[in-house]
Amino acid sequence: MRDVRAIQVTRPGGPEVLELVELERPVATPGHVVVRVEAAGVNFVDTYQRSGLYPMELPFVPGKEGAGEIVEVGEGVHDFVEGEGVAWAFTQGSYAEYIRVPVTDLYRVPEDVELDMAAAAMLQGLTAHYLVTSSYAVMPGDTVLVHAAAGGVGLLLTQLAVARGATVIGTVGSTDKVRIAEQAGASHVLRYDLMDDIARDLPEAVRRIVPEGVAAVYDGVGRTTFDGSLASVRRRGSMVLFGAASGPVDPVDPQRLNSAGSVLLSRPTLGDFTAEAEEREWRASDIFHGILLGDLSVRIDHGYALEEAAEAHRALESRTTSGKLLLHP
Repeated sequence: MRDVRAIQVTRPGGPEVLELVELERPVATPGHVVVRVEAAGVNFVDTYQRSGLYPMELPFVPGKEGAGEIVEVGEGVHDFVEGEGVAWAFTQGSYAEYIRVPVTDLYRVPEDVELDMAAAAMLQGLTAHYLVTSSYAVMPGDTVLVHAAAGGVGLLLTQLAVARGATVIGTVGSTDKVRIAEQAGASHVLRYDLMDDIARDLPEAVRRIVPEGVAAVYDGVGRTTFDGSLASVRRRGSMVLFGAASGPVDPVDPQRLNSAGSVLLSRPTLGDFTAEAEEREWRASDIFHGILLGDLSVRIDHGYALEEAAEAHRALESRTTSGKLLLHP
């Protein structure tokens, strides 16, 4: 069986450690299928693993998300067949031409949904879904703050929050991104790149819009926005920290949550909100249904060839992108 091209990391570091190599093609094992990868999602978790922030056993192939066509079915697999379009969100090794995926991480892609769109929607769509339905369940009339509202998760999160009846205050880092966030449904868009002191200026700007503060903050940026986010939450509101695009947040004294107005702080992760099959299916079907109806727009910023993985990581870490980045093996 011929070798396949893949991106491999042999040592932690910057984007330059992403190497194009040839590896043995995977074979189907019991409970697994082999998929020809049409598109692999590029996510911040990939950069955390590559840099060593999230330690990994070396060497490894990055990428946890993608979509493609089943080419081989393992023993005991009855619900999927060769030729079907599928997507996944938790299987390591997606930066490759072929990948072996357990059926417990497979999502059947509706025929009318393009595989690029499915790959772009999985991790970020499922993340946005659990944030607005479970981490803090958005209610009609709420006002919420969404950081990086023109980014991959932010765009989907904004749309889902608005669909649930919320007013969204979004933050962005450039003039071009203001329009993108507004198109997604944000009623107010703040430029944190123009703020001298985010910890001071952000809550002041938020409370000019909603004096009592927001019901919830969805913060995937982390270190640079955390203090301003916490100061923007209303009494007994929720601070949902789901990422660290600017770096991890320093340890937090619980007394700060008391002083902020009995604020609830959570640091959720997608795996805990998709651990059960029924919950996974509910979230994925909601996302695909929204795409099919046109109620949910998934923005793909750029597609890269597999050998351009380092360039894709640089683009993502520069935080100049708006929407999803994909690799096309």
